[in-house]
Amino acid sequence: MVEHVDIGNLARRAIERCERLARYSEDPPRVRRTFLSPPTRAVHHTVGQWMAEAGMTVRVDGMGNLIGAFEGAPTAGKPESLPVPFRVLIGSHLDSVPNAGKFDGILGVMLGLAVVEAVRERRLAIGIDVAGFSEEEGVRFATPYLGSKAFVGQVDEAMLGLRDADGVSVAEAVRAFGLDPTLRSAPPEYVAYLEAHIEQGPVLESLDRPIGIVTGISGQSRRRVRFVGRAAHAGTTPMNLRRDALAAAAEWVGRVESSAIGVSGAVATVGSLQVSPGASNVVAGEVTASLDVRHVEDATRVRLCEEILGSGASIARARGLVLEVVGGSEHATVPMDSRLQQTLMRAAGADVPTLASGGGHDAAILAPVIPSCMLFVRSPGGVSHHPDEAVLPGDVERALEVMVRFVERLAADYNPPAAQPRKD
Repeated sequence: MVEHVDIGNLARRAIERCERLARYSEDPPRVRRTFLSPPTRAVHHTVGQWMAEAGMTVRVDGMGNLIGAFEGAPTAGKPESLPVPFRVLIGSHLDSVPNAGKFDGILGVMLGLAVVEAVRERRLAIGIDVAGFSEEEGVRFATPYLGSKAFVGQVDEAMLGLRDADGVSVAEAVRAFGLDPTLRSAPPEYVAYLEAHIEQGPVLESLDRPIGIVTGISGQSRRRVRFVGRAAHAGTTPMNLRRDALAAAAEWVGRVESSAIGVSGAVATVGSLQVSPGASNVVAGEVTASLDVRHVEDATRVRLCEEILGSGASIARARGLVLEVVGGSEHATVPMDSRLQQTLMRAAGADVPTLASGGGHDAAILAPVIPSCMLFVRSPGGVSHHPDEAVLPGDVERALEVMVRFVERLAADYNPPAAQPRKD
């Protein structure tokens, strides 16, 4: 059981490893590690070495996902030469946003490795794979989840043809890394996927709780819109004769905020504006803006997104402009497996808060294919995607304890002890 393992020491080591891996960056001392960038190679080497030292077989798949496989003990009555039939996958992502913190994604991989280190001498009758997905953030190719999508066989020519800001395609980036993007290997049949992740929000801190169990990953509606007006001289065009695209966009940004505030549980964000022609003495002729709307109830999210787009169209008409929707995507809410949520709750041995995730995670891609669950770790100050991102050692220790007990319970559930003969 967990009591025979120094969980505190393993948790501290996991934190130290996150801090060490933060040095592998495209932009040191700031953390920036995008899909298959040169620092990824150093991460693969270092984490692969740690995996091997823990008794794992290490490989990198055709999309750059790093996977360590640990074999448990064969089940009762089967030869030692046969592999364990039941496997659990633990993981998260290795990439980061620009100017990132040290724990987003990478903590989940390090905790997976720590689970293996905690049980390696126990000979549990369950195999454990730890995955460091190559891409989740969507920074380099403006599309998230390249790693986890490839892991479950969702690679297509459209994905491989995406290009980054330098004109390099996904396929070219993969080949430059020394991998074959056409290489496909079906993952084993897993009984569960477990992803530990910092919460990236303030809820657990507000409750003064170290960990929480995720009920689902909120759906997302993303759009790119363009306000089209008319560029004009800033000094000679009267205010009442202007068709100022930036003024319209600014009014709309405020409307986005107020609309989301009016819907419980909703968040809506305009995080990017591109202004054309972008000169200080020219009235803006065009503005392209991003829109990100999230809610755990899909119908509510879709309705709010339509309301926000409608308000943008109304603002544009009133100002003599046109609003165009020039791109977007929809991601439905992904519920976590209810049985595994209960297993996590039992592993915690106490009442643990449940909460929905507003952020996207690799579990959203794996859940339709593999029964999945998530464990959140408190984020001090609710800070993430920022250098001030942090964790508390006691919280990480608590998360690791629950993860080890979770694996123990899975092993017991799928390999129940043989019935003992009756003694008359």
